Amino acid sequence: MKKKGLEIVRKKKFLVDFSKIDFENPIAEVDDIRMLNPQRHEMEQLSAIVYEDLENKECVGYLDVSDHEFWIRGHMPKFPIMPGVIMLESVAQMCSYFVQKHNLLESEIVGFGGVEKVRFREPVLPRQRLILIARVTRIRPKWMITCEFQGIVENKIVLEGSLKGIPLPVEQLSNNHLASLSNVNGQANLAAN
Repeated sequence: MKKKGLEIVRKKKFLVDFSKIDFENPIAEVDDIRMLNPQRHEMEQLSAIVYEDLENKECVGYLDVSDHEFWIRGHMPKFPIMPGVIMLESVAQMCSYFVQKHNLLESEIVGFGGVEKVRFREPVLPRQRLILIARVTRIRPKWMITCEFQGIVENKIVLEGSLKGIPLPVEQLSNNHLASLSNVNGQANLAAN
């Protein structure tokens, strides 16, 4: 605890002790993550998983932010900072990986259900590693899962909050997608005639 003027500032602890994590030897990399997470191409926002503790329901992973991210050109020209929604997507993908791997929600796919108490404390820039930490705080199988999370860059908390994951109705989504493709193809055939 440090005194800063008249207010007392507490240094917040990380959710997981980094001394027990080997960042040089991931337990899952992009190809492993793809086996459980459906995101592809520019929406893949997770580079590796480096720690899992099923007993305490904790997971640590990271995203290596490159100079070639899709958002750099427009967010913001001459000063690219990672959009907060993309940081949240990274956290959601890590939580989804952990939940799916251990079947905690008993669902085929976990979707983003919401966030609460989110704070963005520092910007995340290209060429930085965004370390993601999550701890499952509540499980309601087939209904919802809640995780508290932190994002760390250079030993500073840059992001924190609570995230909810929900089961996605895969069959319904697939049928809706096929129906919309059918409608688009039907309209294209009418236009061609």
